[in-house]
Amino acid sequence: MNSQADSALIHPVILCGGSGTRLWPVSSRAHPKPFLPLIGETTLFEQAVARVAASAGFADPIIVAGAQHCDAIIAQMHGAAHQIIVEPAARNTAPAIALAAARLPEDAVMLVCPSDHHVADTAAFQAAALAAANLAREGRLVSFGITPEHPETGYGYLRRGAALKHGYEIAKFVEKPDLETAKTYVASGDYSWNGGIFTFQAGTLLKELARHRPEMAEQVKAAVAKGRNDGAQFHPDPERFSAIAGDSIDYAVMEKTDCAAMVPADMGWSDIGNWAALQDALRAGDEGKTDDDGNTARGEADFDQCRNVLAFSDGPRVSAVGLEDVCIVVSGDEVMVTSRDHAQRVGKLPGVTNLRSFTK
Repeated sequence: MNSQADSALIHPVILCGGSGTRLWPVSSRAHPKPFLPLIGETTLFEQAVARVAASAGFADPIIVAGAQHCDAIIAQMHGAAHQIIVEPAARNTAPAIALAAARLPEDAVMLVCPSDHHVADTAAFQAAALAAANLAREGRLVSFGITPEHPETGYGYLRRGAALKHGYEIAKFVEKPDLETAKTYVASGDYSWNGGIFTFQAGTLLKELARHRPEMAEQVKAAVAKGRNDGAQFHPDPERFSAIAGDSIDYAVMEKTDCAAMVPADMGWSDIGNWAALQDALRAGDEGKTDDDGNTARGEADFDQCRNVLAFSDGPRVSAVGLEDVCIVVSGDEVMVTSRDHAQRVGKLPGVTNLRSFTK
């Protein structure tokens, strides 16, 4: 990599990880949700790359992924310039992000994005990225604070602190709340969802990692120093990297640093973390067929006296009668039915670890 970064550019770091179980049976370990066309005609990964186009002031993306996903990444980059950092083992987000930081100049501004989130308003995303980059150049580690659309128990929250020129200090990181607590957060106007999107200069991130998790910082440094290049792919040393005790970037750094800041982002965001969340995103984007009772279809479906039902099928017609707040998914010869309230438990089903690939 170059020894100095173009200070006008933002370097996207796209994280491709996860087990692909929460959207079973469509998503699988072999074909997880980033690489599937769940909303619109392109995949969530392709949409993530499109949001950080060179025309909007972004450098070529760095993608951090396991070896099993490299072929899908290369295919879905469609010949565009990129670099893949191939993780020898899954060690959560802190080591993954640190790998990218160690491969960049110290003054490079990194924008860390998951590959499997949905953003309805690209312009709002890019505006937030520019504001976050300004904070990062002032030595801040920045989280995107997503404007909450409803009380949500599946996300962590950020409590807004003192105003800064381009955003706010973070007064507190809050774990996933119960419903009543989430209602008070949303009503107060002082809390945002923690969307897992971050911006900081590479050198600042590595300095704070060394301060709070020195062993991890040293192991990442050694894994990069002993790594090897293979064309557009970089392979960290597997022995050094696999020895790392994994942790999330929130726990390892963001919740410990005194440099944390946030930028507000009202951009139609969803982590598409379960079938209920996907239905909400389809409905908001009018990508599915949604009727006056809130029923949403992707594929052929009939509804009779139903409310707020999702029918998602790759072939057979789904017919539902007298149901409310239910998700029905058909993929190949697998059928999954869950209430919206229990959609987050789909990944815990006994047979999910033996998934078959989704065929469109």
